[in-house]
Amino acid sequence: MAKKLVIKVTAGADAPERCSQAFTVAAVAVASGVDVSLWLTGESSWFALPGRAAEFELPHAAPLPDLIDSILAAGRITLCTQCAARREITEKDVIEGVRIAGAQVFVQEALGDETQALVY
Repeated sequence: MAKKLVIKVTAGADAPERCSQAFTVAAVAVASGVDVSLWLTGESSWFALPGRAAEFELPHAAPLPDLIDSILAAGRITLCTQCAARREITEKDVIEGVRIAGAQVFVQEALGDETQALVY
């Protein structure tokens, strides 16, 4: 098994099942002891803002705020720099513990030894 999992989620409320799957996989991996780095890009970028995850609804899915809390407890969540800029989101706007970083950091993480990368 990979010791590190990098997940890029591109979907938000526009594709709720895909979005939920990404957060669920990340949370399950964290609970399993895997080092997880979840990247918010595209429409999922909005979930870096306080309260936005609470607006997300999908029947038979774990609440997004709970998944985010569990990921932040033992993993990392990163908001894409360009995605943040396009939405006028700054570091002062995001949930505590969420960082903003760019493609260079994503590539570095995704190409690390014993790392598996997934895109949703």
